[in-house]
Amino acid sequence: MQILVVEDEDLIRDVVVDILESQGHEVLQAESGERALQLCAEVTPDLIFTDVKLPGPLSGWDVAIRCRESHPGIPVIYSTGHTHSAPRPVSGSIMLHKPYRLERLLESIQTLTRR
Repeated sequence: MQILVVEDEDLIRDVVVDILESQGHEVLQAESGERALQLCAEVTPDLIFTDVKLPGPLSGWDVAIRCRESHPGIPVIYSTGHTHSAPRPVSGSIMLHKPYRLERLLESIQTLTRR
């Protein structure tokens, strides 16, 4: 699968990308919402994994909404380290709270792509 990873923290992004690539996935990386939207305009990822809080004017919510405008069926995994961030009820998505186990990320991918 081709997975778009949107994460501004380099260390977290690197670890997530490494684990996804080791599982045979092709990974596109973005450190901001703006870059993620550029990538979504160029390709149609099979899944988006995005941090909710990103630097700049766009949040992970915004990235998913805008990518889904042209590709409505893309499943999304949101991650957040902010416990006060209430998850939005978004169809075809899962919320992971940091710190999450990498096994939980892989399970979430399987759950969303089986639907």
